[in-house]
Amino acid sequence: MNQKITLISNEKCWMEQSALAQLEALASLPGAVRAVGLPDLHAGRTPVGAVVETEGILYPHLIGNDIGCGMGLFACGVPLRKVRQERFVSRLSHIRALGDLPIENPFPEESPISDLGTIGGGNHFIEFQAVEEVRMPGELESIGIGRGELLLLVHCGSRGYGQRIFSGFLDYGGLPAGGGRAAAYLAAHGDALLWAKRNRFLAAQKLAGWLGFGSALRPALDCAHNFLEEQDGRFVHRKGAVSAERGLVVLPGSRGSLTYLLKPAADTALSAHSLSHGAGRKWARSLCRSRLRNKYDRDSIRETALKSRVVCHDTGLLYQEAPEAYKNVEQVVAALEEHRLAEVAATPRPLITYKG
Repeated sequence: MNQKITLISNEKCWMEQSALAQLEALASLPGAVRAVGLPDLHAGRTPVGAVVETEGILYPHLIGNDIGCGMGLFACGVPLRKVRQERFVSRLSHIRALGDLPIENPFPEESPISDLGTIGGGNHFIEFQAVEEVRMPGELESIGIGRGELLLLVHCGSRGYGQRIFSGFLDYGGLPAGGGRAAAYLAAHGDALLWAKRNRFLAAQKLAGWLGFGSALRPALDCAHNFLEEQDGRFVHRKGAVSAERGLVVLPGSRGSLTYLLKPAADTALSAHSLSHGAGRKWARSLCRSRLRNKYDRDSIRETALKSRVVCHDTGLLYQEAPEAYKNVEQVVAALEEHRLAEVAATPRPLITYKG
């Protein structure tokens, strides 16, 4: 393997050969100094769960079209004792897509996102959660979350805005640092990061408002995992990876597993100061329905082993995003712990997952 590559893994953390080959290719790019494969590494247009450091050049295609995609965690201001799962599910089932709910942009700038307050398809979701276990009470208190309070986790990004930026700056040869094109991309990229974060907040507010408590929503964490930053003279490209230098990190698994709130270690240089963004896909989307159609029916596919419920009007997407399609998130977290990169602060569990 290329000496520029670092793999954060263990014997239980399966990585497909195609993803490793993609990481090798990135490590061979002109200007590449280092490439890191995190435990959730899997193949995509470029590998997901990867970090690439470069000098003198940056590569927009490593970030992709959904610039700023990430996870936003919110406290809902609702005691868990007042949550009625069936009533929430019934109410949410009336919404085919978040775009059906109107929204007013509360920000003074004109929004570049035409579908502001929506999450899109694929693996994007909004999930109501409850804290299952607390290992570091002080860390939870530091972000304003109480154990007996309903949480809301939102996974989405900059929507069509990121796609426009990506299309305008797509150049597989990279953009030389200091040039006009690189400066223009970095400026647009920064705007996309801002609006992706705002989009998560408004999507959360919209869905919470539909259930009657939007005004009580409080942001707790926001972790982008598709972005670029300049650090110590290098460009750090993160694709499906979060920064380990901005406090607690949200690491969800699938709709059928716990989410992990991780406290990064003091020294995360080994992983280019990055942590995993999720469990990582195990199966291609095209394989999911055929592999699972004998296991589930139309009702059971909407429930999980943790007794959580799923609201989604797209049956194909239900199968594509089934828990079995993802790697074991406990093994991903274990690999990060074994490499002394993070510790578990708390574990929220899913109550209701909304997709649409």
